[in-house]
Amino acid sequence: MHVLITGAGGYIGSTLAEILLTEGHSVTGMDRFFFGRELIADLERDPRFRAVQKDIRDVDAGDFEGIDAVCDLAALSNDPSGEIDPRLTIAINHLGRERVARRAKEAGVRRYLLASSCSVYGAGMRTHLDETVSPTPISAYAKANLAAESSALPLATANFAVTVLRQATVFGLSRRMRFDLAINLMTLNAVERGKIFVLGGGRQWRPFVHIRDTARAFVEALAADPARINAEVFNVGGQNAQILQLAYIVRENIPFPIDLQVVPDDPDKRDYNVAFDKIHKVLGYHTRFTPADGVREIYEGLKNGQVTANPTTYTVAWYKKILEAQQLVESLTLNSRLL
Repeated sequence: MHVLITGAGGYIGSTLAEILLTEGHSVTGMDRFFFGRELIADLERDPRFRAVQKDIRDVDAGDFEGIDAVCDLAALSNDPSGEIDPRLTIAINHLGRERVARRAKEAGVRRYLLASSCSVYGAGMRTHLDETVSPTPISAYAKANLAAESSALPLATANFAVTVLRQATVFGLSRRMRFDLAINLMTLNAVERGKIFVLGGGRQWRPFVHIRDTARAFVEALAADPARINAEVFNVGGQNAQILQLAYIVRENIPFPIDLQVVPDDPDKRDYNVAFDKIHKVLGYHTRFTPADGVREIYEGLKNGQVTANPTTYTVAWYKKILEAQQLVESLTLNSRLL
């Protein structure tokens, strides 16, 4: 296939692009490259990879010429990021992705996979939440994801297969590394500070999935019979854990003493435990990596210098810096007109 990935310069998108290329597909990677195009330099050396620097809010049908399938991952990427500017979150994460889906369909693309999030479940009323449960999103990010789902799914036809993948909280190493995700951040704090901070008492539930496992869910969905997954929603993940349990897993997999500090309050009120039975049954999909695997690989990556913490690895802080820079440029431009 020739697959277009929006958000191809991101945490998951760059990993998905690598796996698709390894499996023999051609990839067009569309992104604003806010975090640096040099992160995908190795991918650009592959003749089957083409990078397109473009905002998804500006796509038209011509951008999908020759494309067989779209993996739509472009978004302001997590709940805290979505709160920086909720209107911008809706503009990109909902309306931008709705535009991608509609333009792809107009261009004759056969498959459209939307990257959504298990955060749409918000504060779950019970454990083992499956795809039949009515979501109760709390954050702007989660609400935008659910709105994007609601816009994309009705577009499904026999000739345009639409599939929604609700991803669990992701962990693991990536070219565009992120240290604002639970397992990644805990591991970083353990290595660099000798401490793990557990907010909100640690009893809240989260589902988790390794980055290569969630990327592989897209690959397997692309290979599936479209009739089996058309207009369907799938939870994607491996296991659920309470945040305090997660802290113990991190501590147990770091080879030196770690201090664990529990903080009773947390502004993040999400609490959900998710079921993955449907994707197991329909696609035969199972994860290969555990949170412990992720902790060990991140520890090794930090130890050998494969990854380092820098401003771009904290998504919220980097977005704020970009927005502040944009406001400064606009201010300078306005002032220059007054001179």
